[in-house]
Order: sequence, then structure tokens, then C-alpha cells
Amino acid sequence: MKLAVMQPYLFPYLGYYQLAFCADVFVFYDDVTYIKGGYINRNAILSQNKAQRFTIPVPGASSNVLIKDLDFSPDVRKVLSSIQQAYSKSPFFADVYPIVEKVLTQPSRNVADLCRNSIATVFEYLGINKQFHFSSQLSYDRTLSPAGKLVQMCKLFQCDEYINSPGGRNLYSGNDFLYHDITLNFIKMNEKKYLQSGSVDFTPNLSIIDLLMNCSKCDVIDMFESYTLES
Repeated sequence: MKLAVMQPYLFPYLGYYQLAFCADVFVFYDDVTYIKGGYINRNAILSQNKAQRFTIPVPGASSNVLIKDLDFSPDVRKVLSSIQQAYSKSPFFADVYPIVEKVLTQPSRNVADLCRNSIATVFEYLGINKQFHFSSQLSYDRTLSPAGKLVQMCKLFQCDEYINSPGGRNLYSGNDFLYHDITLNFIKMNEKKYLQSGSVDFTPNLSIIDLLMNCSKCDVIDMFESYTLES
């Protein structure tokens, strides 16, 4: 069984979904402090042949507040308008835009909850069942080291493999996990280019919204499967 843990992001890029796809159990790390300037409340879409950032404000956000204790602004009209203008002529706009709109306008403005739904609803759209949890709802020792917390989460779900994003190579050592009979691996995205409507040159690492608007469900799943695991 594979476990992956990640802070909740808003409609993140393909690599995040690959991490969730790869794992048998995925935990949203919502009882850690908010990261200002990160991708929790922002990402990018393709507009007029270039990446255009979209952001939803998080009032009161600071690095002293836990993610789970913050709310998004309820005003998402500008973001929805930008998405609509950018993708109204895309092949899968009619299928995907209502999903995005439903998530962004959901009654609960809790950051962790809304970001979680921006991940989970994509898997539901693709017909893929995934097991999602919030770290704030788990019973583990929050005084442990970063690696120690992840080891405890692995044990909670009886997982013998922990999968991390490439950015964690400088944070975790395989020995920290191997001592507990857990294998540490890092996921590497083998990105494939796809046709982005209205664009000649391919722009990588955009929000998953771009991929969903331009590709069929089968092609999106193929993209999800295009990764390798490295020790």
C-alpha cells in the first residue's frame, strides 16, 4: 500500500494529480501552517497564448495560521470569468466548466475543504475511486519530526511505501523510513505535450483545468499514468 501526503492546493498542475493517482491513500496535510506565495490559493491557465495566473484571496492568511483554519473569499466572479473567456472554445468546456464552477462557488469556503474538492471532483469526473483524508482528522503525534509524522501516518493506514514529490529529496532520507520497514520513493512526472486550443507552442505546468478543457477523459488518465518512481 502506498501513501502520499501533500498540502491542499487549488486545481494544481498535473504532477499533483499524478501523486494522488499513484497513492492508495492520499492525505491532505491541512494541520500545518499556510504558505504565503505558494499554490494553495492560486495557479495558472492559458490565455492569449501565455500563462495567466488566477488567485482567490484568503483573508487573514499568514504563516502563523493553520491551513484548516482559513477561508477563501466568496467572490470568485473574476476567476470564473477569466476561465470562461480562456476556454469557451475548448473541446471539453461544456463538460469541465460546470465542475470548476461548482467547486469554486461551493458554500463551504474553508481552504482545505475547497482545495480537497478541486482534487476529488476531478477523480470523480474521470471515474476513478480514491481514498482521501485530512491530516487534522488523524490521530498522530504532532510533536515528531517531519519524517516521523509521515511514518506514523503510514502505520495508521498500514502502508509500506511512502511517495513524495521531487521537492522532498532534500527533506527526507530513505533511512528514516527504512528503519520502520517503509520504502521511500519520489515521483517523477513524464509530461506529455497535448494540443492546447488556440495555441501553437505548448505551455507546461498549468492548472489541471487546462488539461481537462483540452483532452478527453481517456487522454487525461493516460497523462495521470505517465510517471516513474525513483528511490
